[in-house]
Amino acid sequence: MGILEVKGVNKRFGGLQALSDVNLSVRENSVHAIIGPNGAGKSTLLNCLVGKLIPDTGSVMFDGQSVLGRKPHEINQMGISRVFQTPEIFGDLTVMENMMIPCFASRDGAFRMHAIEHMLDDKEIVERAEKMLEDMRMADKRHMHSASMSRGDKRRLEIGMCLAQEPKLLLLDEPTAGMARADTNNTIDLLKQISDERDITIAIIEHDMHVVFSLANRITVLAQGTPLVEDDPENIKGNPKVREAYLGETA
Repeated sequence: MGILEVKGVNKRFGGLQALSDVNLSVRENSVHAIIGPNGAGKSTLLNCLVGKLIPDTGSVMFDGQSVLGRKPHEINQMGISRVFQTPEIFGDLTVMENMMIPCFASRDGAFRMHAIEHMLDDKEIVERAEKMLEDMRMADKRHMHSASMSRGDKRRLEIGMCLAQEPKLLLLDEPTAGMARADTNNTIDLLKQISDERDITIAIIEHDMHVVFSLANRITVLAQGTPLVEDDPENIKGNPKVREAYLGETA
């Protein structure tokens, strides 16, 4: 049994069956990729996992507990953190201030923006944030305003902010979207390091097959809202159904 278990999930929007009898098992401490062509249901499935959508039928279990009916912040507190397609950071704050926010929230709960000045005097929060910036190799950028950074650095910061919450499962929604190849490769290296060094499970939705095959040790392929196949990367590459549905004959 995986740390994340999706069974018989269906979701319809009017006349569109976005998800049809989706079953998914994500093994603990694995890197599991979910791929498929546009309109396959990937984002709908992800939103069902984090509480933005409620399936019409089926179950979503995380670490033995149902996530259905819980609000997104409650699911986050269960141990699931999500990285969005567009980096969700505070552009008008420094890198250090951004990192201190999840460190504070994971310790004290609810956070209010006016608490930033007080956080700077909190030795424990400062030390935790500095340690995470070192882990993310961003200590030299601690005083930069986040809005001025490259997309790759913004993504690195956002991933660090998620890890500061000490999640069991990290969900990544196209983490390299819009990046130059150098930033993409740096992000791949960072995620490999996180997977190798931390007790964490990673589930990733990604269109870039270079990213998928560089990171994943298990892949689920969705087509028209239905799982087409779930297998190891090498078998996915050679599967004729996958080639036809997504990768293309020359992939």
